[in-house]
Amino acid sequence: MGIIKRSADLVYTFRLIRFLTMKWEDFDAYKLGIIDEKGKRRKETKIDTPEKKDAYTPFIRLAVNIKRLVRGNRLLGFASGLFLIREKFNLSDKSIQKILTETGIDLYDILSEGTEWFILEDGRISPGIYRLKEPKMVNSSFEEIALAGDKINVIKTEPVGDIFGFDIYEAKHLKTGQLVYITTGEIVK
Repeated sequence: MGIIKRSADLVYTFRLIRFLTMKWEDFDAYKLGIIDEKGKRRKETKIDTPEKKDAYTPFIRLAVNIKRLVRGNRLLGFASGLFLIREKFNLSDKSIQKILTETGIDLYDILSEGTEWFILEDGRISPGIYRLKEPKMVNSSFEEIALAGDKINVIKTEPVGDIFGFDIYEAKHLKTGQLVYITTGEIVK
């Protein structure tokens, strides 16, 4: 079973690298009018044919959103985005690091922007309502429906995990009720 898991990890790693390095115009989703020249989902285009469904699978939607996150200078959510990828596709930190290396991304330059003022002495986050600094993908669908300024409720105060030593917390997006992963650098009181 170990070799099958490692093989699947490698396939997902290379697929994600490929998508992160492609031009928007080379995506089938762009050619079919599903996304625009900046990778934004075009809501007027229905995904109603097998060809469109194949061009915009959950994995491709994730890759598009991560590409927008990385290339669009909205980097505060990068750690939680990496955590979401790791959890969804059961990748190792080593696989994630390989993706970053292949795409020329320096992880620690990106993740050093965190804020710690609402972290308690024992590493828990203070419970309560916070606002998002930037749009977020929700955990269940990878859709970017949690917008900058939206309120989230932190109920679980302990980190749900970490990636490369950065704590990841889970919060509920109040408008949709969907769960989102956050880092301390993505929220304000």
